[in-house]
Amino acid sequence: MTTAVHRTEPHPAAPGAASSSVPRAGRRRGPFGTRWAAVAFTAPAWLYVLGFYLYPLAGNIRMGFQKYTVSSFYTGVAPYVGWDNYRAVFRDSHFGRTVLNTALFTAGSLVFQFCLGLALAVFFSRRFPLGGPIRSLLLVPWLLPLVVSGTAWRWILDTDSGVLNHTLLRLHLIAHPVPWLASTHDSLIAVTLVNIWVGIPFNMVILYGGLQNIPGELYEAAALDGAGAWRRFRSVTLPLLRPVTTVVLTLGLIYTVKVFDVIMILTQGGPAGSSQTLTTFAYNLSFQQLEFGRGAAVGNLLILVAVVFAVVYVRGTRREMQR
Repeated sequence: MTTAVHRTEPHPAAPGAASSSVPRAGRRRGPFGTRWAAVAFTAPAWLYVLGFYLYPLAGNIRMGFQKYTVSSFYTGVAPYVGWDNYRAVFRDSHFGRTVLNTALFTAGSLVFQFCLGLALAVFFSRRFPLGGPIRSLLLVPWLLPLVVSGTAWRWILDTDSGVLNHTLLRLHLIAHPVPWLASTHDSLIAVTLVNIWVGIPFNMVILYGGLQNIPGELYEAAALDGAGAWRRFRSVTLPLLRPVTTVVLTLGLIYTVKVFDVIMILTQGGPAGSSQTLTTFAYNLSFQQLEFGRGAAVGNLLILVAVVFAVVYVRGTRREMQR
């Protein structure tokens, strides 16, 4: 007795079966879905910028054209006065001195921060024992909170018990203690030196990264042509470091113009306004004299300066990328 075994052949799948077996996750999204996904991912960043930057900026610009007093915070009444706040600021007897202090503070900080940062970057571009740990220690001024740095330097620069005066007296470099923070002649120099100390690590790190991108073969070729160290630095290093230099100087300028913490902790803009810059001037108008409209006007001037140099920075960077 024989048993027949029947083999069942698989039926060919219908044309639509293959497409239905593909999981939904593997399907491509259409342009509409991709656009909404991009909006969903960028929405938190835009909300953050809108809430913490654009809204306060718009409020400050509006306040600069209003007669805003303490009562305005409660009543909401702040009449528009046009350009009166700006006229009052320009006619203020301290405005000219404040602008000059800001220019000297910014120029002095930028020049010495860049030169010392570049010198340290060139020095650390050569390999030597403990080069990495020493370079890391030089980052401490940049990593410390400005409140900590300012407080420490206030102790160092103290007239009677400061370490700096004590050291200079022991070395017979001065005959009597220097009132670094209490003198109308020395206070601006003191706050500028402290700001230079804070900003050197930033310049060193960025310029050091730029030096690492310069091919060593160029230095070897220049040396074979008889170029000395200074000639190689001037003809090879500086031209190839120009894009990084533009970034460092522009960002340093924008940051230095709006420095507030260091000056406020060390001198509060005094004595007699000798170390006052536009940032401390705006603070004094708003929170000491309670002239919020005038303080906002000074703040708007600072914003305008920062925007101008930011546009210069963006255009310079775009031009370098197109080369």
